[in-house]
Order: sequence, then C-alpha cells, then structure tokens
Amino acid sequence: MFSKILIANRGEVALRIIRACKELGIGTVVVFSKEDEHSLPVRFADEAICIGPREPAESYLNVPRIISAAEVAGADAIHPGYGFLAENEQFAEVCRSSGVAFIGPDPEVIRKLGNKVEARNILAGKGIPVIPGSEEIVGDKSAALKLISRIGYPVILKAASGGGGRGMRIVREKRDLNLFFDIAQQEARTSFGNPDLYIEKYMEKAKHIEFQILADKSGNTLHFGERDCSIQRRYQKLMEESPSFVLSGSLRKKMAKIAVKVIKQLNYVGAGTVEFLLDEKMKFHFMEVNTRLQVEHPVTEMVTGRDLVKAQIKIAEGEDLDYTQEEIRIEGVSLECRINAEDPEKNFTPCPGKIVAFHLPGGPGIRVDTHVFSGYTIPPFYDSLLAKLITWGRDREETIARMRRALEEFVIEGVKTTIPFHQRIIENEHFKKGQFYTGFVEEELMKGSEI
Repeated sequence: MFSKILIANRGEVALRIIRACKELGIGTVVVFSKEDEHSLPVRFADEAICIGPREPAESYLNVPRIISAAEVAGADAIHPGYGFLAENEQFAEVCRSSGVAFIGPDPEVIRKLGNKVEARNILAGKGIPVIPGSEEIVGDKSAALKLISRIGYPVILKAASGGGGRGMRIVREKRDLNLFFDIAQQEARTSFGNPDLYIEKYMEKAKHIEFQILADKSGNTLHFGERDCSIQRRYQKLMEESPSFVLSGSLRKKMAKIAVKVIKQLNYVGAGTVEFLLDEKMKFHFMEVNTRLQVEHPVTEMVTGRDLVKAQIKIAEGEDLDYTQEEIRIEGVSLECRINAEDPEKNFTPCPGKIVAFHLPGGPGIRVDTHVFSGYTIPPFYDSLLAKLITWGRDREETIARMRRALEEFVIEGVKTTIPFHQRIIENEHFKKGQFYTGFVEEELMKGSEI
C-alpha cells in the first residue's frame, strides 16, 4: 500500500482525495500556490508544500516543482485530481521516470485518447460507432469546406488536444466558418498549446450520456452505470443525473457493453469515462474518453454506494477489483448541481470575491462537496466551481424535491452564484419530463421567454 500520496490539485477535489486517503490510512501531502495558503486542503492534509505564486503556470502546472515536492515529502504516488495536469501524458511520464506512481492510466493511453482524432480513428477501426467527421487534422478553411461538403452543415469545430468547451464553435454556414475557424484555432493554442482542430457533424437536440468505468491491471473492467450530462452552458456541464431518464433497459445495456469494449480495446487501467452523444432517434455515437476522475463522479457514488476515489487508489497500488459487474447495483436517482461563482444574468461571467455568509443544506439524501467557508475569498485565477450539491432519492421526483429544498437552504452571500439558475432549471417543465439536451440552456432558458 502507498504510504503517502501527493495531491497535485486544489479546491474541492483536493479535499475529496484527502478524505479518501484518510479512510485508507494513507498519509497526504498537498501542494499549493501562495494564493491558496489558507485553504481547507492545506489545513486538512498531513503536510502542505507551497510550490509557487498564484499563476497556474508557476504552481499547479509546474511539473518540476510538483515532482520536487513529491521527492522532498517522500510521497510514493501522485493523484492529479481533475483539471490542471490530470490528462497530461508528459506529467504521467515524468512521474513514472521519477519512480512515483501516477494515479491514472499509462501515459501512452493518455496520449492516444488526448488526441481526439487519433482516438476516433482507433475506435472506428474497432467497430465502435463514432460521430461522422474528420479522420485527420483540419489545417485550414479550404480543407474544412471540403469535408463539410461531404457531411453537410451544421458541424462543430473542436480542439484536437482539448475539451471542456474550449476551442469549440458551431458552424451552420460558410460565413460562420470564416468567422470562427481562426478564433477556434487561437483558443485551442492558448488553452492546450496546440492549435489543431478537427470537425464533427453537429447533432441538434442531442443528449450527452457518459458511462463510468473502472479497470484493473488484471483486465477486469466494470461499468457503474451512466450519467446524463446534457445540461450545459458553452459545452461545460452545469448539472448531472444518474441514471438517465430516457434510456431504456436494452439501450442502457447496449451502450454499457460498448463502453466496456472501448476500455478493453485500449488496455486501459484506472478510472475513466466513456462519453457518447445520443441523437433524437436514440442512436448513440462515441465522442471521447476522459482519462481521469470526473467532477460529477459523486452522482455515481450515490446510486452505487461505491467510493470511486478509493477504488482509483487501490487499482494504482496493483489491487484487483474485489467485486463483479453483477454486484454493482443502481439504486434510486441522484442529481448534482455545480454551484459556480458566476452571474447567469451576465452570460455566466465569473464572480470572484469574498464570501460573507455561508450555510450548507442538510437532511436526508443530501451531500455537499466543497472547499469554501464563510470568509473565504474566491480567487480570479482558477475555476469558478464553489461546491457540488448532490441529492439522492428513491425516484426522480423525490430527488428533485430534495434538490429544491437543498437549493433553498444553500446560502452563499457576497458573490453571485448559479444557485438561482439551478432553481429555474428544476422548475422547468421540460426538465421535469426529461426533455432536455445539450443546447437546452441557451435555447430554452436564456432566450428570454422564461427569464
């Protein structure tokens, strides 16, 4: 067993990993920027090491400083959390060459899946249904036009080396291509250090369905059901639900079987998420694999009763999964709202500042993952996520009722948050009926008729 794990992250995910390590009896060391000196992860980790100033490039993205901290602390493993270096194959490789275990898949697998075009081609060749699109990098507008003439408008430009909504633009006509191509390239270069783009057919009113997977070094690969992540703004998730309201039992089994096949084909080890788009005809298409723990992993934990973070750590130690697919049972329904420091009335503009009042909801079926507290100052340098509010109920109606109650009880004063927007979502009749899709927020909630 690992004796000490270094957590190369901040915020609520760092605190989540600390908690898992404490339950496993493993020592923890957290790295932090000067900005996060008084954060809860720094307070609750066994050790804390400052690795630089507030800028991510000088701290949380600085590989030499993180590796040096691991060596100084005597850590034998590093957990990257999500974001920052979690899907960076070079960081995983440096960990391996430094004799420190990387809690995640091998760097070769991260590289394959990090290049979205290569991943599409590999899996298409294995008979996995993929979204129609480019089989290679689209280098310029003329190449883009040639491809679009074959697959038709609308299409979506995507960064080949990224995700999270950055470098993505919908193109509905030639004028859009001329307007957005250079912008998307520049955004991809800025966000991921790589301007390469690829193109996929854009699916109107599609649902974003993803399957949680764990795979050990002996080849045991299990799925933990699906999450519906269709409530998004600018391709970034706002709300997640498990199980999906719209999947039939037969379709769920079929998609789960493909998700497991994807992971097995790649010789993947660790926690991962296989993501699909589900069109209006209930036909699904592979989109990508996220090679890390997902922000929304708590909804899966709530319906399965399984601790995914502890499982990640045990797999990295070389342990096999100690249960079978048949033993994983999906019970009830879980819903997660991402509470961000953003102003929904101003296009979700980030709202850093000091929290002057803070009260957490409680009661049956309520879980809150957060790193903030009354008096905490939200810095403008990092992600705007403040908390994840998760509810569980015996059925969808009870889960929504508990979310309604919890949102009413959740008090954050001093900054704008997405709490009021989440309240609008759960009262929307289309949401209650499960009639939502990836463009739902922009097309149904932000167009003015329901504001």
